[in-house]
Amino acid sequence: MAVEIEVVTIAHAIQQSVAPVFLLAGIGGILNVLTNRLARIIDRSRSLHHRLESLSAERGAVVHQELAMLTRRARVVHRSIGYSTTSALLVCVVIAMLFISAVMEWNSSLAVAALFVLAMIFLIFALTGFLREIQLATRIMLNGP
Repeated sequence: MAVEIEVVTIAHAIQQSVAPVFLLAGIGGILNVLTNRLARIIDRSRSLHHRLESLSAERGAVVHQELAMLTRRARVVHRSIGYSTTSALLVCVVIAMLFISAVMEWNSSLAVAALFVLAMIFLIFALTGFLREIQLATRIMLNGP
């Protein structure tokens, strides 16, 4: 009978921990998009740096402006990646705490709630940064030559 209770307890703990795993998958998708955007920014920056040597002073000034905007975009994406990663780590801690508290019959509801809210706050910051980077990229496209 004791073995059945332990198995049931562990099964219940796994069931409780599954819902935040879907959140982790979503954050992983966001991280994928952000890292791809950062890679594109870096590739464009490298391309412009290589072209810069052969350009006239007038065209070089335009390239320097674009490089400054790319640097700004890269910083925004970099922060968003950090916020997303922090959010994912906090969700992992929530999952671990849910599992441990269910198995050990420990009431961690306040800690879990606080960590989950903190994870959501970091995710909000990450998504806000993502939106800001999209606005910066669109501004270049709309105001370009």
